[in-house]
Amino acid sequence: MSDFWIVVITTVAGVATGVLSGMFGVGGATISTPAIRAIGAAPLAAVASTLPPILPSALSGTIRYHREGLIDVRVAIWTGAAGMFAAVGGALLTDVIPGDGHPLMLLTAALVGFSAYRLSRSPKIEEPRPAVLVEGETDAGPGALVEPRGGTRSESWRLGTIGLVAGLMSGLLGIGGGLVMVPAFSGWVRLPIKAALATSLACVGLLAIPATITHAALGNIDWLYALPLSVGVIPGAQLGAHLTIQSSDRLLRVMVGVVLGLIAAGYAIGEVLALVD
Repeated sequence: MSDFWIVVITTVAGVATGVLSGMFGVGGATISTPAIRAIGAAPLAAVASTLPPILPSALSGTIRYHREGLIDVRVAIWTGAAGMFAAVGGALLTDVIPGDGHPLMLLTAALVGFSAYRLSRSPKIEEPRPAVLVEGETDAGPGALVEPRGGTRSESWRLGTIGLVAGLMSGLLGIGGGLVMVPAFSGWVRLPIKAALATSLACVGLLAIPATITHAALGNIDWLYALPLSVGVIPGAQLGAHLTIQSSDRLLRVMVGVVLGLIAAGYAIGEVLALVD
């Protein structure tokens, strides 16, 4: 295939990548990685070359979400800070793991499938706990009724743990870490689904910075694919964020489950066939 058609097809894949990134806060490499593999990118280059487009994609979608007040800034800062360190370690591991990148692609398929399952499930509805009478002095005064702690669970250690795992996956698999953060934010931190998607996208941009620098230094990025992807993702992310904002929570869960499930199957089948050949 000529370089011209590679650029054209990769740019179109970038738009689709941006839509997925903006809608589901996952970085979008679940589309761009198999797309550039299909048109000739080597396995390791397919992992690394999807990292540079993550930053413009995340920035484009994050700006749209920020206008709607959907980003939890505290969650984004703690998770992003921890993840940026782990992303460097994940990127360095890509040259250590044997198999010419095929095991990484199979691991990506498994992770995408897990995320599809978790996100498609409706969250459990917990019964509200009654207020309790507290003896002695409280912030609300002596003998006041105090609501038990509940709702969002955003302890620093919890957010740091999510960031470390997401950063490692970002550097290792080139997926931006969103496939870890979105289910974790929704299920473990208990953010509403739209806030989980928006906050994950903000973190994805932070995690992509050290991973991109490390892969570039290692010479793993093929810029013939990375640059057209970076152009296409910008309008795509704006569109994806708009679609999420306009959609119901239930519809979002169904869409992400179906889309990511299909992508996971495509990843697994393609790489198994490559290994057999």
